[in-house]
Amino acid sequence: MKLAGNDMLIQSLINEGVEYIFGYPGGAALHIYDAIFNQKEMQHILVRHEQGATHAADGYARATGKPGVVMVTSGPGATNAITGIATAFMDSIPMVVISGQVQSHLIGTDAFQETDMIGISRPIVKHSFTVDHQSNIPRIVKEAFYVATSGRQGPVVIDVPKDLTNPDDLFDFNYPDEANIRSYNPPIKPEENQIDRVIEALKNSKRPVIYAGGGTIASNASNELREFNSYIKAPVTNTLMGLGVYPGTDKYFLGMLGMHGTYQANMAMHNADLILAVGARFDDRITNTPEKFAPRAQIVHFDVDHSSVSKIIEADIAVFGQVKDSLKSINEKLKLESSYFNKDRFSDWHNQIANWKDAHGLNHDLYKNIDDKSPILPQAAVQQIYQTSEGRAFVTSDVGQHQMFAAQYYHFDEPRKWINSGGLGTMGFGLPSAMGVKLAYPDEEVICITGEGSIQMCIQELSTCSQYKLPIKIFNINNLALGMVKQWQDMNYDGRHSSISYEDSLPDFSKLVESYGHVGIKITKNSELKQKIEEAFSINDRLVFVDIYVDPSEHVYPMLVAPNGSLENMWLSKGKKT
Repeated sequence: MKLAGNDMLIQSLINEGVEYIFGYPGGAALHIYDAIFNQKEMQHILVRHEQGATHAADGYARATGKPGVVMVTSGPGATNAITGIATAFMDSIPMVVISGQVQSHLIGTDAFQETDMIGISRPIVKHSFTVDHQSNIPRIVKEAFYVATSGRQGPVVIDVPKDLTNPDDLFDFNYPDEANIRSYNPPIKPEENQIDRVIEALKNSKRPVIYAGGGTIASNASNELREFNSYIKAPVTNTLMGLGVYPGTDKYFLGMLGMHGTYQANMAMHNADLILAVGARFDDRITNTPEKFAPRAQIVHFDVDHSSVSKIIEADIAVFGQVKDSLKSINEKLKLESSYFNKDRFSDWHNQIANWKDAHGLNHDLYKNIDDKSPILPQAAVQQIYQTSEGRAFVTSDVGQHQMFAAQYYHFDEPRKWINSGGLGTMGFGLPSAMGVKLAYPDEEVICITGEGSIQMCIQELSTCSQYKLPIKIFNINNLALGMVKQWQDMNYDGRHSSISYEDSLPDFSKLVESYGHVGIKITKNSELKQKIEEAFSINDRLVFVDIYVDPSEHVYPMLVAPNGSLENMWLSKGKKT
């Protein structure tokens, strides 16, 4: 079969099973868009900004495990996608970004809307390709999807000069069955001797902790992790990215650890004698001061990425391979020794953790307070959202205090239900990522928990939601300021609030969303919280924006004391440290 470059590209995406392309057209990509018009297998989602396209593709990828696909034009179209590419890169999310480029003979001449997309994106992609001939398009697409979805996953860029998509130039189209990249062979199976060492370490441990992160979700290893702990019955904590990989309502779950982790999770990690890090990175939000991290613990690190192991915290035992395969291997051996790890083996350890939880654990009953004499607590708002949704929703978030409150007070029992920007911390992520999730799962409840600062970063995507009839629920935790910045200024700068407040210039969000054809609801009193949130969930055919005015003075606690602190050094409330 002979095809032009534009049709080759689109047919290659179809062969990869792509359902949605999130994008924005422009001159250098118009031949490609013409090919999109001439097919019915994929749907193009027209966003209102290229950053929105990348976040929507990102949300789709996190929720489904499939790579998200983005289409942008050259110049500003390509550069507008950079933040979203970096977001995916930091969190190891599979994405293929196709950027139109000026004609080949114009590259390097400062042509209209020319920019070096390959050069600009190089630090924030797993790999990038430049199409140099039409016949190479099928191979490049196959390799791009393979690189994006294998090993430690991540975004890949394909830069396509316009002249190589000319519909008049036909070439043989042969789509390869598999990708063969000689220099790229990510590990899959773990070494058996390392598995044996892990089991021996478990046998010698009295205070183990399972520390699971986003890599466990990426590997689709939630079931294997749960089976693993059914044998050893150890306490489990998750990173922000790992929430849901282990049931949030399970008796062995400690909550999230780290900067705003629970007291019991941080204390357990600090006092552990064995830490089983499963698909987690030991980043600075977890370790606080690396020299003071878990001083009495032996470290076991399961990871597919060699460069992540012993990068920050030295691993005593490293198990390389896909987390799913590594856990399968260890589970097979634990089955034969299950009697060794009886339910009482770590009873003293569990009792200690229970005491920590009783002393300073989170209060999950705040939503029951209906006293209108006091302002709405943001924690209570999240708790009510959790109660009304019965903990079954997909939840996207933006970045800031509301993100931490959502992570602390919404319990995730399933993986891929919590969608947020962990590594880069990207404001504006919540709304467009919710669009991607809703397109993937149109019959599921999709919630975006945001703040009045974050939502305005990509608020134009309300128009996209209107066009494609995406009835998501947006809960705006409105504290009239950049809450997390304000909290740091309260704690570290004697309350000097520099450039964080805009209460006199905020829009009336209810009226704004109504102008897009959506439903706006405003909540200002505790007594309204339950009824109006239930009202929001009762509307299933339109987007609902719930603007919740919360206490502007509230802080997120616990909070690690930094710099130079350990995991046991926490702010527990205003003016109170451990």
